[in-house]
Amino acid sequence: MSARSEELYDMLAPVVASLGVELWGIEVQGSGRNMVLRIYIDSDQGITVDDCAKVSRQVSSELDVEDPIPGEYRLEVSSPGWDRPLFRLDQYPRYVGQKLKLRFTMQVAGKRGCVGTLRSVDGDTLLIDVPGEDGPISVSFQSVRKAHLVIED
Repeated sequence: MSARSEELYDMLAPVVASLGVELWGIEVQGSGRNMVLRIYIDSDQGITVDDCAKVSRQVSSELDVEDPIPGEYRLEVSSPGWDRPLFRLDQYPRYVGQKLKLRFTMQVAGKRGCVGTLRSVDGDTLLIDVPGEDGPISVSFQSVRKAHLVIED
């Protein structure tokens, strides 16, 4: 996550938790009048439209008071879905053995991204089994720009 997203996460996580759901992640995209603040929430019981509306109202009030984002933006609240994006290192261990699609900030093992199975998480290092590679590739979490689960039929 970007520094701005981290700051917003730290501010909003307790607000979202007080509503009985988990703040899964935050994306800030665009700029100016086209800026979108996208908040993903999750729960073991799943997320309903009512959950999204309740979180949207509460987060909107908090953002109005704190005013961490100058100018206009559109707030969106949703579930991370089946192909959920991964934002924080502590989210990865629960998906060991599952297929991920990753984009890197720089080349890793000669690649700008990959699709592979998460073998393990050791500290801040992800081991990914990538088809066609001799053994797993080692990826520092700081090198991950984007990651999400790949759902197979």
